Amino acid sequence: MHPLLHQDLNELPALSQATRELALSFLQGLDAHPAARAPRGPRSALIQDALQQPVGAAGSLRRFAQDWLPHLSGSAGPRYLGFVTGGATPASLMGDWLTASLDQNPTAGWDSEAPELERATVRTLAAWFGLSEAQQGVFVSGATLSNFVGLALGREWVGEQRGLRVSEAGLARLGPVRILSGAPHSSIHKAASMLGLGREAVELLPTLAGRDALDVTALEQRLRASPDEALIVVANAGTVNSGDFDDLTALVALRQRHRFWLHVDAAFGAFAALDERVAAQVAGLDGADSVCIDCHKWLNVPYDSALQFTRHRDLQLRVFQNAAAYLGPIGERPDFVHLTPENSRRWRALPAWFSVQAYGREGHAEIVRRNIDGARLLGRLLQGDAPRFELLSPVRLNIVCFAIQAHDDAAGVQSLLERLRDSGEAFLTPTHYQGRWAVRAAFSNWRSEAADAQRVHAALNRVLDEAC
Repeated sequence: MHPLLHQDLNELPALSQATRELALSFLQGLDAHPAARAPRGPRSALIQDALQQPVGAAGSLRRFAQDWLPHLSGSAGPRYLGFVTGGATPASLMGDWLTASLDQNPTAGWDSEAPELERATVRTLAAWFGLSEAQQGVFVSGATLSNFVGLALGREWVGEQRGLRVSEAGLARLGPVRILSGAPHSSIHKAASMLGLGREAVELLPTLAGRDALDVTALEQRLRASPDEALIVVANAGTVNSGDFDDLTALVALRQRHRFWLHVDAAFGAFAALDERVAAQVAGLDGADSVCIDCHKWLNVPYDSALQFTRHRDLQLRVFQNAAAYLGPIGERPDFVHLTPENSRRWRALPAWFSVQAYGREGHAEIVRRNIDGARLLGRLLQGDAPRFELLSPVRLNIVCFAIQAHDDAAGVQSLLERLRDSGEAFLTPTHYQGRWAVRAAFSNWRSEAADAQRVHAALNRVLDEAC
């Protein structure tokens, strides 16, 4: 054994303790740590030094603490509102540490019960979101891959409607496929590209006036115009800019009259099911052909963790099955290796299992309610500052979308948000909504309280005063 490996094996208890102390120091200091940091540029010299001078685990920890940790964002904290990013609840953090330590590969069920824990976790979460037994799920890396899998199944379904198995015959014989949506997330375009359908396959349909929600009447007109065309419809449960919802119940009913695959991108919007005040917005979710839900968003488990559900496990097996003698027969309960693009991966379910066991549905519902309350509070505070700030959309869930007086172009918004980032107080991101450059704040962290919304509001006013 290499001397440094032998040394680290002997010193593993001390190394674990030192790592724990560094992690806890960071987490306990999140209130004072900047919400985001401006990148310093290329750091290749530091990497080259490490390659030339290996220093063992303890030395690596010291180098990391000195050279890198101070320059990381506070994305695990309550004022990182730029993306729909949760933190990691204490229980999920425990699960993640154990995931790395135990290093299980749950994609095949020959050697342990790791896949069974994963199946149980999927089933529990499905019930939280109101998904029936007909919806069978699997863990994937994130919303992008979940959407990719859903559209891959939709592509296979379109082929089936045309008398073709795309998974066997290939794309060349499939012909054009159209993906219809009102305000799709960028990952839909990316998935269309990866699937060989092309970004041009995504066809944008009208949305309701002043909203991100799909105009169902316009969709029906489009479907009537092509009655013999098998199509994929991507619905949104929580749009990225304003947290808006398509009418899922109406779309499920429409599918009874027209032929299309219904995929619902409910990456964070599915969690509306946990708050009775907004739960009606996800009514109909169970009727979808495929569903995307992202756990490292509002479930507040560490990256990478998302769920993909479908009513069509047969199509999923067709697309993703992996034939190899060492894997054994597929059987009635297929291993995960046959259900997603990955042949091997980390045990993603364990952090989610820990958090589900620790806090239950009600504990996670409290996080959702508190985040929605925080978003509503920030919205009211910004409205109180009119015309300095202008809400561009009602706060329907956890996202606040607003314009800033005298900063109505891309450069102006970007400059102001960089000032906000550099203040350390908060991190928000720009967007383009209803023809205007704007800002979005997304509340999804388990630590966020009303005081954080007030702090973000005060910081926005300070940087705006400084910019004037």
